[in-house]
Amino acid sequence: MAKRKHIGVYPGTFDPVTRGHLDIIKRGRLLFDELIVGVAESTSKETLFSVSERLAMMRAELKGVRGVRVESFDTLLVDYVKSVGAKTVLRGLRVISDFEYEFQMALTNRRIEPTVETVFMMTQDNFAPISSRFIKEISRFGGDVSHFVTPKVARRLEVRYKK
Repeated sequence: MAKRKHIGVYPGTFDPVTRGHLDIIKRGRLLFDELIVGVAESTSKETLFSVSERLAMMRAELKGVRGVRVESFDTLLVDYVKSVGAKTVLRGLRVISDFEYEFQMALTNRRIEPTVETVFMMTQDNFAPISSRFIKEISRFGGDVSHFVTPKVARRLEVRYKK
């Protein structure tokens, strides 16, 4: 009998992708045979970048990283997870307030689909203060975001906020 592939899904808006996201992806990849980065199309958040731009940024950052696939999705997360043959959602935690929100989401997802588990991974401490929202705010006012995002992402932010 062939061994079943263990697939995980790391979902988010990734608007934009941060060094913290990349850290979770690269360390999280070690937990799965394949990790799918699911870029959310439909979200309650208003995004700065379109889904195609966010996909392009993520794919550029992960080029050459084995065992990682980048896709978009526009369904309930648990439905997407099941559709790709996964059973596990990977979520990154930066600070305590992240845990409260993520815990509620994990319980809700479990209620909707009991076969889908959520695994939480703590970010490295040097990435804890990073949030896409803060990065966009800093960039909008011309601040240096190079500690928080890669040079490619910093350039996209710079171009987007040029007046």
